[in-house]
Amino acid sequence: MKSLFEHGPSLRTRLLLALIVAGTLMFLDHRLQTMQPVRSFLSTATAPVQYLAVLPEQIMDRLVYLATTRSALREDNQRLHEELLATQMAVQRLNFLENENARLRKLLGSEVRQASRRMAAEVVAVATDPFSHQVVINKGYANGVYEGQPVLDNRGIVGQVMSVARTTARVLLISDQSHAISLRAERSDIRVIAQGTGDLNRLELSFIPHSTELAVGDVLVSSGLGGVFPEGYPVAQISAIDRDERTQYAQVDVTPFAQLDRVRTLLLLWPADAAESPVYDEEVTDVD
Repeated sequence: MKSLFEHGPSLRTRLLLALIVAGTLMFLDHRLQTMQPVRSFLSTATAPVQYLAVLPEQIMDRLVYLATTRSALREDNQRLHEELLATQMAVQRLNFLENENARLRKLLGSEVRQASRRMAAEVVAVATDPFSHQVVINKGYANGVYEGQPVLDNRGIVGQVMSVARTTARVLLISDQSHAISLRAERSDIRVIAQGTGDLNRLELSFIPHSTELAVGDVLVSSGLGGVFPEGYPVAQISAIDRDERTQYAQVDVTPFAQLDRVRTLLLLWPADAAESPVYDEEVTDVD
C-alpha cells in the first residue's frame, strides 16, 4: 500500500531553493524594479485594512479634540463675557465721571475738554539705523495724518509723527535720543522732562534736584504742555533714582509703558484743537 503523501525535497533543499528565489527576486527588483507593480497592488489592497486599523484611534482623537475644544470655547466665552461686563461697567463709570467733570469745569468757568478723534494704524517698517528709533505706519496725509501728531499703543504714548507721505508716515519713538516729552507725576503733580536714551526700555528725567519728592514706582503721564501730547496719557514709571551728591542733579531712570520693541498696531490721535481731521480708508477710496 502506497503512502498518501509522497516524500518531497528535504527541508534543507527547500530552504536553499527559497533563498535562491528570494535572492533572485531581490536582485531583479533592485535592478529592474520588477516587483514595483506587485508592491503597488499590495499597498492598494491593504490600504482599507490600514484605514480600518487606525479608524478607532482617529475617532477617539477626534472626540477628545472636540470635547477639549468645546470646553475651551465655553471657558473662553465665560471669560470674555465677564470681561465684557467689567468693561461695560467701567465705561458706564467713565461716562459718569466725564459728565461730572464737565459739570464741575463749567461751574469753575474752565473750558470743557473735548474727546480726541482716533484712528488705528499698522507698523509696516522699522528704521534700520541703530541710532534712530523710528517706525513707518500705513497711514499718511490722505488719512489726515500730520507732522507732530501724537501716537499711542494700548499701554501708553509711543511717540509722534515726524514726516508724512500720502499713504505712509514716519513715527519718532519717545526712546530716540533726539526726543523729549513733558510729563507730570500722578502722585505729586511734579512736572519733569523725559529724554530718550537710545534704549527702547529706558528714558531719563532731566534736571531733577536731589531733594525731589519723586519716588520709585511713581507713574508719569503727559502734562499737556508743549501742545503736542494731550494731558493725562500714561507714558512711563520711575524705575530707579540715584541721589549721588557728587553730581549736580539726581539720576532718574524711567521705564516706558509702551512696548517700543514690539509695536504692531498703533493709535493716531487728533486732539480737539487739531486743524486736521481723520479721513478713513473708505472715504479715501471714495475720493479716489
